[in-house]
Amino acid sequence: MRRRAVPRVAWSRADLFVARLLGALWAAPNTAIGLLAGLAGLPFGARMHFSRRDCALVFHKWPWGPGGAITFGNAILHTGDTLDSPCATYEHRAGLFEHPPIKLGDHERAHVFQYMALGPLFLPLYLLCGGVSVRNPFERAADRYALTGKGWWPW
Repeated sequence: MRRRAVPRVAWSRADLFVARLLGALWAAPNTAIGLLAGLAGLPFGARMHFSRRDCALVFHKWPWGPGGAITFGNAILHTGDTLDSPCATYEHRAGLFEHPPIKLGDHERAHVFQYMALGPLFLPLYLLCGGVSVRNPFERAADRYALTGKGWWPW
């Protein structure tokens, strides 16, 4: 049996703007967590800017954590200078597959999209799926998106 092609939806700029706005509102409770944590880092050297590309408020040089980045809604807390820095995928770090390095910002942008789709359900689902782990479908999807530019949805 031949598979039918799924038609692509053509989004206008206005449609995309409304979808992102609704997604940001749905993710707002999680964004508040990231915003509070990011603002707490400002007196300790964190820098804040809005990234249209990432649809997020980004806090660079965030002073806490083991390194890398964490996303809460439309807020990204990053311990380094730039989200363009290369990083290994979860599968690569676990020794499962050899992948070229990905850009940290691309991985975190996938999490922003996941939050915008799932809103307040994201954190409980993320934790139920294993948290920060190669087994977590949210992390594998974020790595896939960072590698290919497609597939940020975990299922």
